[in-house]
Amino acid sequence: MIGPLPSVPALLAALDADGHAVIPGMLDGDACAAMAALFDDPDTAFRSSIDMARHGFGRGHYRYFARPLPPLVQGLRTGLYPALAEIANIWSDRLGDGRRWPDTHATLAEHCAAVGQSRPTPLLLRYGPGDFNRLHQDVYGPLLFPLQLVVLLDAPGRDFNGGEFMLVEGRPRQQSQGRVVPLRQGDAALFPVRDRPVPSARGWSRATMRHGVSTIHTGQRRTLGIIFHDAT
Repeated sequence: MIGPLPSVPALLAALDADGHAVIPGMLDGDACAAMAALFDDPDTAFRSSIDMARHGFGRGHYRYFARPLPPLVQGLRTGLYPALAEIANIWSDRLGDGRRWPDTHATLAEHCAAVGQSRPTPLLLRYGPGDFNRLHQDVYGPLLFPLQLVVLLDAPGRDFNGGEFMLVEGRPRQQSQGRVVPLRQGDAALFPVRDRPVPSARGWSRATMRHGVSTIHTGQRRTLGIIFHDAT
């Protein structure tokens, strides 16, 4: 149901080169269909539902899961975290910020709760024709784990057209650079929440990252988002 995670060196190399890493086949087709169906399942517990147009976020809808998280979502959050914490600590060393991320997600959740961040942040997003997601960052509070991922649950070209996942990077004294991240059904994109270290004349500096989704032309596009820090 859940595909293998590439090695930490492979993920780090992709993030360094492109600002993101694609993880092919994170979920198989059956898992994608089951997860997408939860959006309209009356037995699924969500803590809130957001109409994006109402808040100026774009167009479409998303829903945050309540606790207890569905087993697959919880498994992704806890299972992926240790490898990503290794990368996050390498980034901390490069930027000299002195932060050490804990080895387990349970400990990260305790740290979040200690600063008033106790609401879970994994979510399902659904877009239809004409929908889109403006460029943004998923911060949610003062404690911010620097990596997150999205898993595409529908198949481009079959279930929808348009709706490309986009990243825009800004560096000091440079114009912003945009990237389209090609994904197939079940693929995951790993990317920075707010910024990432990039080489500079003084060693390393911060590049600011934002992400979004281009306009859906036809069909329906659903996505699972996994953010590792909780919300205030």
